[in-house]
Order: sequence, then C-alpha cells, then structure tokens
Amino acid sequence: MRILITNDDGVHAPGLEVAEKIARAISDDIFIVAPETEQSGVAHSLSLNDPLRLREISPRHFAVKGTPTDCVIMAVRKLMLDCPPDLVISGVNSGQNLAEDVTYSGTIAGAMEATILGIPAIALSQCYDFFAGRRKIHWECAETHGAAIVRKLLATGIPGNVLMNVNFPACAPGEVKGVAVTMQGRRSNDLMRIEDRQDGRGNPYHWISFQRGSFTPGQGTDLLAVDENRISVTPLQLDLTDHPTVTRLARAFEEGLKASI
Repeated sequence: MRILITNDDGVHAPGLEVAEKIARAISDDIFIVAPETEQSGVAHSLSLNDPLRLREISPRHFAVKGTPTDCVIMAVRKLMLDCPPDLVISGVNSGQNLAEDVTYSGTIAGAMEATILGIPAIALSQCYDFFAGRRKIHWECAETHGAAIVRKLLATGIPGNVLMNVNFPACAPGEVKGVAVTMQGRRSNDLMRIEDRQDGRGNPYHWISFQRGSFTPGQGTDLLAVDENRISVTPLQLDLTDHPTVTRLARAFEEGLKASI
C-alpha cells in the first residue's frame, strides 16, 4: 500500500512524525508532502495567484510553500503521478478537529482534497486542553492507537466521497475508554470573541480568541466522545447539500409558480 502523508501544522511539526510512525506500521511505501510553514485555519484553500515552490528535504519527503490542499495536488498530480497513493493520511494535527472546526481545518482539507481526487483519506488529530495551552500534548495516544484505527477503517472500507475524521482524546494511551463512531457536534455560538490590544506605539490591533463556556455536548457527537476519553471517528461527506430543504424549497417554489399563473 502506498501512503501519502500531509498536514497543516507544517513540515517540521511533531505530529507529522507521529503520522509517519503510524503509516510505517502499515506500509513502507510512504511519501510525505507537507506545507513549508504552519497553515492552521486555512480550510480548503488553494493557491491560484502564487506559484508553488517545492523543496526536497530527503528522499520522498517534500515541503511545499502552499496550503494542505496544494500539497495533496502537488503530490498526486506531479510527484506521484505515475503511481498515485492508495491512502492519504492528514495529520496528526496539534489539537482537536471537532464540530465546526472541520470547516476551518487545513487538516480536514488535506483529506478532503484527496477524497475529491478519488483517494481514500483519513484525518488524524490529537486533542489537548486548549485553555491550558500546549504544555502537555499526549502524542503517544495517537501513536499508540493510530495504526489500529487506520487498519480498521481500511478493512471496513471508506466509501467514495467520504473522508474519515479521527480525534484522539487528551489523555494517556492507557486511559482511552474505547472508540466511538460519532456525528459532527455543535458548540455554543458564544465561545468566540475579539480581544482588543495595543502595540508599542499605541495602535490598536485585534485577536480572534475563545473563552470557556458551559454547554453540554450532544449525545453521539464527536465532542462528547473525546470528553469521555474515547477516540472519535466521524465520517464526513463531500456533499454539503441539505436534501430535506431541497425538497421543501422545490415544493414552495412550485406552489408559488402555480399561484402566479
């Protein structure tokens, strides 16, 4: 099996090394193509007005001055053109990709681009306590359990137009309480705020920041799973269409058209 690894934390991120260890437990046919610098929060963006600069770090290990999406395209459409990957692993991300995070995440985007290109893809993220900072990230949790999760997903089968979003809880490997197949959750909408500051010359600037909030994760969600020290596995589909609303709108417009005739 040929595996392509990418991420959004950059080519020198510790999680990329963890992803490589996970991949090498499954195959020795590995390519790594990751962003030159951190690309967290870039979502599914790609570079259209800037050139992509490719740097070979070592055999089969490349850095791209671009986004995770750029990296997957560069790998599949150039570096691995004659023999494309059988699987793309995106991560292991430093921090969770749960709930609405998936709409911002470059990690998810790398897996999404692979799915668009017809390649099975798995996004891996290692949760940590966001408000306590990054002083303790249990990389060993993802490293210990990652290969087994990937093998199980491959054996079960990843449908076309679906990518797998895997989040490891913020705990030691032995404290993991199992695996939960989950739905994408939803946080409270009042967690995000703007923090106002001033630079050394008194000019104002602003940070997007987050505050703790009291909300109860929904049953069956990715948020609840990691809160309970379980590994969350969420299948995400490329089709963003809300099909029940399509039906409702179609009826409404059809009735409106008849009434106007």
